[in-house]
Amino acid sequence: MSSSQTGAGPLAGVTVVAMEQAVAAPMCTRVLADFGARVIKVENPQGGDFARAYDDVVNGPGGLAAHFVWANRGKESVTLNTKTAAGLDILHRLLDRADAFVSNLAPGATARLGLSAADLAQRHPQVIPVEIDGYGPGGPISHKRAYDLLVQAESGSCAVTGYPGMPAKPGPAVADFTSGLYAAISILAVLYGRAGRPASDPAPSVELSLFDVMTDVMGYALTYTQHSGIDQEPLGVGSPAVAPYGAFPTRDGQTVVLGTTNDREWQRVAREIIDRPDLAEDLRFATNPGRCAHREVLEEAIGSWCAQHDLAEIQKKADDAGIGNSRYNKPSEVVVHPHLSARDRWRTVATPKGDIQALRPPPVISDFEQPMGAIPGLGEHTDAVLTELGFTAGDLAQLRTDGAIGPAYGG
Repeated sequence: MSSSQTGAGPLAGVTVVAMEQAVAAPMCTRVLADFGARVIKVENPQGGDFARAYDDVVNGPGGLAAHFVWANRGKESVTLNTKTAAGLDILHRLLDRADAFVSNLAPGATARLGLSAADLAQRHPQVIPVEIDGYGPGGPISHKRAYDLLVQAESGSCAVTGYPGMPAKPGPAVADFTSGLYAAISILAVLYGRAGRPASDPAPSVELSLFDVMTDVMGYALTYTQHSGIDQEPLGVGSPAVAPYGAFPTRDGQTVVLGTTNDREWQRVAREIIDRPDLAEDLRFATNPGRCAHREVLEEAIGSWCAQHDLAEIQKKADDAGIGNSRYNKPSEVVVHPHLSARDRWRTVATPKGDIQALRPPPVISDFEQPMGAIPGLGEHTDAVLTELGFTAGDLAQLRTDGAIGPAYGG
């Protein structure tokens, strides 16, 4: 299948069919589209991916949802009513030409549609089935719906975020985003291994749960607790693992974040930045465990020094001493960050409501500019994709009459 949505890239010629919602699976397929794969997003004619309706801030009011714009560029939207025999048949015809099928529907939904990994192994053995769910099969909470916040709470992520007695959800959708990346990596691994697999063998399937991903992300915290019996308390803009490491207000009303990762850096902070040789020589602070045990003393000393100096002076002194530092920024400050513009990180992306600026994908691959395809309107590509499958204008009209596909785009 060919497409004008994506340009040549490492995954040119790979076709992915997706039945996806919100963030986890859409992020997986967006990454694949960024690398040149063709992604056909199958949506319900009644509203489509529910992330489309989260808000309307992009080119709004009445515009597009920020989550949807972030996770769905470079895809083709086809509206199918898979509760009808004709709609389900079209989906199977798409899968006849696909390399992977990605879904994150409610537990058991793919099996009820006859699209489980076992079903695909029989009917579409060349397709890699990738199913992302909340908790994975076989456990006492496997049946539960799972969204990013719920999984972050269940996995302990919220307990290590925020402040003592004031847990918080990490701002970004870490469970969804990381699960999407793991899913994309899994597809690439299976595609890579395809060359050594007999053509008659069904493609391996991929099962991925948000809970398993987040317990992996929680690896440090869980390992620490497993071997110490201690639940570490969250420290806001800081880390229980190292000290000193945190955010400090400056004289000019800004906030600097300073961090040390080893004993040598601590010595430079004490001697070359805050001019406290007494702290550098204090045996309580000679090692990181000792500094963590007495972090309040160090934070008071650093905080007092920072409060007497402007941000620019602090950062210059830290840079000269080889100490990691950054400016605490709000999102409104990041979107105009000079580092992004200086490094040409912004690109124009088309949407049904007009062009927008979006950040390029993080990987920079020589001789390949990620296509940054358009944000699809609901059902925008239904007619074009079905025409590729051999449907005529009359067929499309009848399918619409029968409710198998959504209304004509823009009609």
